[in-house]
Amino acid sequence: MFKKIEEIFSIPELRKRILMTLFLLAVFRLGAHVPTPGVNGEALAQFFARASGSMLGFFDMFTGGALQKLTVFALGVMPYISASIIIELLAVVIPYIAELKKQGTEGREKLTKHTRYLTVAISLIQGLGIAIGIETMVAPDGSPVVFMGGWSFRLITALTLTTGTVFLMWLGEKITSFGVGNGMSLIIMAGIISAFPSAVVNTFGLMNTGELQLIPLIIAVAIMAGAFLAIVFMETSQRRLPIQYVRKGNAGGKVQAANSYLPLRLNPAGVIPIIFASTLITLPATIATFAPNDPMLQKLNYFFSPAYPVYYFLELGLIIFFTYFYTSIIFNPKDIAENIQKSGGVIPGKRPGAATAEYIDYVLTRLTFVGAIYLAIVSVMPQVFISGFGLPFYFGGTSLLIVVGVGLDVIQKVESHLLTHNYDGFLKKGRIRGRNWS
Repeated sequence: MFKKIEEIFSIPELRKRILMTLFLLAVFRLGAHVPTPGVNGEALAQFFARASGSMLGFFDMFTGGALQKLTVFALGVMPYISASIIIELLAVVIPYIAELKKQGTEGREKLTKHTRYLTVAISLIQGLGIAIGIETMVAPDGSPVVFMGGWSFRLITALTLTTGTVFLMWLGEKITSFGVGNGMSLIIMAGIISAFPSAVVNTFGLMNTGELQLIPLIIAVAIMAGAFLAIVFMETSQRRLPIQYVRKGNAGGKVQAANSYLPLRLNPAGVIPIIFASTLITLPATIATFAPNDPMLQKLNYFFSPAYPVYYFLELGLIIFFTYFYTSIIFNPKDIAENIQKSGGVIPGKRPGAATAEYIDYVLTRLTFVGAIYLAIVSVMPQVFISGFGLPFYFGGTSLLIVVGVGLDVIQKVESHLLTHNYDGFLKKGRIRGRNWS
């Protein structure tokens, strides 16, 4: 292990990229503690403690606690993620965007520009909505969350939060260009793991006071370790469809065949279905948080809370649905079959064109079913066990899935540098296959 670390830092370019990544992530964590003007931080923290099971608590996980404190990075990179998903969805109904996706580097640059503009628009709308929403909020002890409301506060807050998101977007792009791994994914991962040390300290503090027993903690940690291993296995698994490329030789018109494969991931949709499902299922709790005195909303909140069994069945169903939905958006078997045919390739036993597209769709549908069940289990089961044991911290399936996926992607990038400089990779057999979901 230490030899691998020594090899990593012995490569000047790789060492520079790692240090740049750590520096830019440190800038992100520093900005996550800069408060937005005019907000009562203590009152807001009390309000978020009451809204821990709502959409606010879910999105606060991606910002590393910045939303709970309403710092300048309170929106995080979620507006950028939302804009990217919207662009992907619009490519299905708008031919212009679909054509840009096929134009290579030039098309990607135009799509990136459109994504940036859409990110700014989403950030302004969300920032203004947050500013208007917290004006009337009060903490459980009666303290106002906003010292002085009005349009001046709303505009300043909206501009501050939008500027923070634009800066994070720039920061993520710099990490991608000059660091190691996908910048947006690393920022989200850094926000998630930033809460882990304090959660561990609090857990041991409860053990010292006797409020938490050792055996339930060991069982829960073992479950999380098993989930970790399962995620690593599933995220690195893929189905390889063999492809044979036929090329004419130079001597006597001989034909040469080159064999390759089309890799299809077991989980092509990544963590996006969980985000969609969690957003919808926590929406009633979010609405109920802003209206604590409405009995109808409070009853609806209980119906969609983890205390009610319907919550888990509904979450399972939504995750499976969105897995199929998002996979159908990002993968078009017809386009893949056309690209294989244009490059002179053929799947053995399948005719080029429609037959190849049908076969790819058949295989992808079966893989998506396995991936959907896997995502549903990873998202729900750790949450069930951890809440059942009454542990005081939540590092559930969604967080674990993001951290493991991004970590694998970073390891893959480092491994590529090592192999380029004639070093062995992290694994002697095979390559580590990471993933990007943002």
